Amino acid sequence: MDERDWIVLKTLYDEKNITKAAQQLFISQPALTHRLQQLEQKFTVKIVVRGRRGVQFTPQGEYLAKYAVDMLAKFQQMKENVLNMDYRVEGVLKLGVSNFFTDYKLPNLLKRFKEQYPHVEFKVRTDFSSEIAHLIYNQDVHVGFVKGDYGWKGQKRLLFEEELCIASKEKIAIDDLPSLPRIDYRTDPLLKTYVDNWWYENYSQPSLVSIEVDKVDTCKKMVVNGLGYAIVPTMILSDIEDVHKIIIKTKDGMPIIRKTWMFFHEESLQLNVVKAFVDFVEKLNLEEGI
Repeated sequence: MDERDWIVLKTLYDEKNITKAAQQLFISQPALTHRLQQLEQKFTVKIVVRGRRGVQFTPQGEYLAKYAVDMLAKFQQMKENVLNMDYRVEGVLKLGVSNFFTDYKLPNLLKRFKEQYPHVEFKVRTDFSSEIAHLIYNQDVHVGFVKGDYGWKGQKRLLFEEELCIASKEKIAIDDLPSLPRIDYRTDPLLKTYVDNWWYENYSQPSLVSIEVDKVDTCKKMVVNGLGYAIVPTMILSDIEDVHKIIIKTKDGMPIIRKTWMFFHEESLQLNVVKAFVDFVEKLNLEEGI
């Protein structure tokens, strides 16, 4: 098997569908089917079984697909190590990035890094911070940008802190929140825990959620249009002036702070591309702030 065969098996295993896998691989369905048949002939086993909802992998196919995932990871590591030998900063930098950081910070950060290191390519995965923490723990990415404290034991750098606040179009009284319409949004479990704990410390009844959306940006637009209040990190509102904000605090009168971190493994710094990126972020954060 060569690298292309591993990619074919991994893609088909991820998609479980010939049409979708062919689209991902930028080849025709007949070409993918022919490649698969060649692999089945080479190993004299059936790799997949077609069904109404796509394809199912046989036990032998499952083994080969998982082997392909391992081989692709080893092949990528081998390429990184070879590039690393002559101190060039090039190759693929794998990043795991929280949704907020992706929307508000990442594009400019990557643009500036690319200007300095034009031969670096990026592979970026975005998700809630809890999932990004899992990716960096398993070394599926080189560097993770995470909001919140996840007990990471490896290397980490604090990038910035922000407070949580109540945001509304018009001025409202914090004591009236249980009777006012709230706009809620899907977020990572840790932030939800912060907000829920604060709520139940201060109110004996649940909030009156009138609108639920999937993204904080959508929630912000609802607030701006006067459809209710929301409890959000303050940085979300940095580009809006005409929104009333109330910083939420603990019983001790301390603001509830949410931190954004850069996580990475110490051994990853042996890769030139990772060290260059970490150094770049640290320098930029020190001089200008991320």
